[in-house]
Amino acid sequence: MERFTISLDESLASQFDQLIADRGYSNRSEAVRDLIRGAIEGDRQRATPSGHCVANLSYVFNHHERELAERLTSLQHDHHDLTVAAMHTHLDHENCLETVILKGVTTEVRKFADALIAERGVRHGKLNVIALETEQHHAHDEHGESHVHYRPAR
Repeated sequence: MERFTISLDESLASQFDQLIADRGYSNRSEAVRDLIRGAIEGDRQRATPSGHCVANLSYVFNHHERELAERLTSLQHDHHDLTVAAMHTHLDHENCLETVILKGVTTEVRKFADALIAERGVRHGKLNVIALETEQHHAHDEHGESHVHYRPAR
């Protein structure tokens, strides 16, 4: 673990302590680590996508919109290699929220998400991408095969 010291004016330190309390952190170090991780991931997401990722695509749509539910389902079926799971919930008499968990090559995941969000009638689409590192693993026993493990990029 590497230690470093930062200086904050009294007002900023007080606001930071309030943020720590509001978010339930036990200490300043945990909060600073999360802020740094968030900044690094934000820069990573602004960069040209590469490698693999896991992502959460959420969007709202009006299920009365002509054939929209069928188009969305068809898109997910067309990209079944990227779609891990989907959850659908009814918000009111017209609107539904769907959340789709995606996993695959980052450029393909983003392309799929953009196409789905662009469907006429989809509102409030948002994609949250987490970059993954791949690691080749050997077989666990003589009958198994080598395989790939994914872990969040550091």
